[in-house]
Amino acid sequence: MRTARLLTTAALAVASAGLLAPPAAAAALVAGGGLEVFPSTVAPGTTVTVNTTACGSDGTATGDASAVGAGTFTLAPSTHEENAIGQFKVPSSAQPGTYEIVAKCSGADSGGKEVAGDLVVTITSTAAAEQRVAPKGHVKTGVGGALGPDPVQTTAGVAALAVAAAGGTWLLHRRARGDRI
Repeated sequence: MRTARLLTTAALAVASAGLLAPPAAAAALVAGGGLEVFPSTVAPGTTVTVNTTACGSDGTATGDASAVGAGTFTLAPSTHEENAIGQFKVPSSAQPGTYEIVAKCSGADSGGKEVAGDLVVTITSTAAAEQRVAPKGHVKTGVGGALGPDPVQTTAGVAALAVAAAGGTWLLHRRARGDRI
């Protein structure tokens, strides 16, 4: 029993460490000068922004998005400290898939460092998927509503409600007078 508890505790500790490791590794990659691609999931025709801190304070870089068909682009120093930024447009002919975007630093401080990031191309963008679709048509819940597809059933329903209301009123009137049912 004690051995089983120790093994379970050890397994949970290893699993917890495994769950925490990937975000830490990703943060270290970006902090160490990875290539950040934003947005990382796009539809064809979207403009993508990439940035990196790998090129130093005054560094520039040449980006290569030819894997997705966009060709080369330039990353220039931005207003943010030690950050080179650039943009390219995903061609409308791009096929769905994951593409590697590469940037090679050209500043004196960079030492020719090369960084990469992934771009996922989908058929529709995530923004289009988040749009709400307004419902249309009548609600299919059985008999139908006031504007339902069968006017005969609607009329029968209204008549049944009228009879019930008249009967309830008659019973309440008799009770108020003191008559027994």
